[in-house]
Amino acid sequence: MSIHLNSSESADLKQIRQQVLGQTQILQNLIPPTVSYTTEGNVLVIGPEDLARLAADRLSNMGQVAILANESITSQDEAHLEKVMQSAEHIESYYNKLIEIKGFLGQFQVKVEPESATETSAIDLSLAAIRKAHFDLILDLSIAPCINLEMLPPGYFYVGQDQAKLDEAIEQLPSMIGEFDKPRYVKVNSEICAHHRNGLDGCNRCLNFCPADAIQSIDKVIEIDPYLCHGAGSCTNACPTGAIAYDLPTPQALHSYLHKLVGRFREQAQTAPVILFHDAANGAALINEELPGAIIPVELEEITVASMDHWMSALAWGARQILVLNTDATAPTLTQMLNGELKLANDILDEMGQPQRISVVNQEQLNELGDLIATSANWPVIVPGEFAPTTKRDTLYAAVDHLNEQAASIDSCLTKSNIPFGKVSVNTENCTLCLSCVSTCPTQALTDGGDLPALNFVEQDCVQCGLCETACPEKVISLTPQINFDKAARQQRQTLKEEAPFECIRCGTAFATQSMVQRMLDVVGGHSAFSANTERLKMCGDCRVKDMFEDILQDPEKQLR
Repeated sequence: MSIHLNSSESADLKQIRQQVLGQTQILQNLIPPTVSYTTEGNVLVIGPEDLARLAADRLSNMGQVAILANESITSQDEAHLEKVMQSAEHIESYYNKLIEIKGFLGQFQVKVEPESATETSAIDLSLAAIRKAHFDLILDLSIAPCINLEMLPPGYFYVGQDQAKLDEAIEQLPSMIGEFDKPRYVKVNSEICAHHRNGLDGCNRCLNFCPADAIQSIDKVIEIDPYLCHGAGSCTNACPTGAIAYDLPTPQALHSYLHKLVGRFREQAQTAPVILFHDAANGAALINEELPGAIIPVELEEITVASMDHWMSALAWGARQILVLNTDATAPTLTQMLNGELKLANDILDEMGQPQRISVVNQEQLNELGDLIATSANWPVIVPGEFAPTTKRDTLYAAVDHLNEQAASIDSCLTKSNIPFGKVSVNTENCTLCLSCVSTCPTQALTDGGDLPALNFVEQDCVQCGLCETACPEKVISLTPQINFDKAARQQRQTLKEEAPFECIRCGTAFATQSMVQRMLDVVGGHSAFSANTERLKMCGDCRVKDMFEDILQDPEKQLR
């Protein structure tokens, strides 16, 4: 059964929505970190020489201009060619084959092949063409863009052979001269990053989802180029530890904002709202007063800035449904990530007996939102949870636990592949408690036993990075990706293995584990260095040295032998 509000009820909800949005502000850093671009307006025009010359002729109000003719002319029409010949006569064209373009607004490095076969090194085109270390801007009229990225760097205008796009770019280019600031959208905390530890490779999730190619592993450390970053948020969404965090707004600020929006709307409207996430550019242009009153729009730089912990928390705080507006302008990589997170989130809700409360909608569906949310109005009401947002993982689990309590209160596990949640298992028979796994664990999901030989594990903290599995010299660790709905078991510190320490047979000092000493006896006990006295393997380091010297003193010629 669908529920349709009459016009007066809908108007009341719209008024309440307006009041709530006016009362609630997202907390922002008053002095946000930024990066600066400086340009003099020096432009490289790339494309068929005829089109490039005609375009360059319209850039008289720019700095220095050069042409890289990388494609054949588009027309042999005499009138067209005559016009081309009279265009940009003072601008030199280069015909070298393009090798690569790197950089961003004010700092484009363009490498081309040398003209002579005897030359071996690539030519820096800006030095050859305009006597500058770089180009500031690039206008690309090629059939396919010379930079193959979903999100192109600032200052790179790809227009192809679309006249309308070319006109728009030429109109915009003069405004790109000067100094410009842009937010530094994300920050990285390498201390909790699971990418690389102790010489071992681990998590690579963030490297797989950046549509601007702004993320690299440099010397085994994740670094984000703030000049290339568009603030898509896919890296922060993918990061399982929170090592990469959005900074405008911070995850905590967005959580707080959602908490207040949902709480205030419920209190004033006496009904649960629907949260609609949309991006600040294309999505914002589609949002208007025709939006049903129960829907609260939340604007983000890109829709993937809000991750599953934000979706689940908003539901746990009393929203009845989450909608994410995906437009045609969204980068394919972001859409891929969004669909993957959506599937996992709804699988979690389905497993616990909740309706599938999270949906991605496209711009054609905006006119049908009334029918869509009418269905959710009949779903079971969620009593708002009392938890406060903390870390990314703990907030997500707190939301999942609350939603589970509001549904079937299951204590089973949902097994899924390639998710950053799950457990670690150890073959205790062959584990020597060397604790290599503990030293590599970035989240302290694995810990030692303190004064006693033991290996402990907390499932809620495990991000399934695989570092422990790789680090284990005995190869006795295995991973199981899963969502564990048993809150107590998931949060409990489990002892995976423990044993009594091995005490030195001379001084009685505990210096290793029983299994470690037995392992040494099995592996090196037959070595010639120990064949005469395997008992030394049962001694601590100090006593072993003492025993060796005592042996030499009793028989001085033994040292020579």
